[in-house]
Amino acid sequence: MSFNYRDTQIVKGMLARGDKQHDIASYFGVNGGRIAEVATGECDYPDAPPMPSGKLPPHGPYVGAKTVFEIKEVLQEAVDLLSAAGTAGDETAIAIQTLQVAIKKL
Repeated sequence: MSFNYRDTQIVKGMLARGDKQHDIASYFGVNGGRIAEVATGECDYPDAPPMPSGKLPPHGPYVGAKTVFEIKEVLQEAVDLLSAAGTAGDETAIAIQTLQVAIKKL
């Protein structure tokens, strides 16, 4: 995977801000080698300017795939418990629906 122009700007901005390369790689879900390519200018957009710090994502570390999987499991357990609780009122139905939307987003 190579970065598009905007992503290259973000990577450069994060590097300039002092973020660790492995945190940046985690943010994008890529191998650290992709970040090193941008850092050394061996990328598709070596002349792309860094993204201004005010437009960058917050500092890492970022949640990894394993943690996301664990969060999905916990959310599904909550759905199962609410569903098994018996008579569901409007609030319970809304809570279940909200949790299911969150699970799909992960």
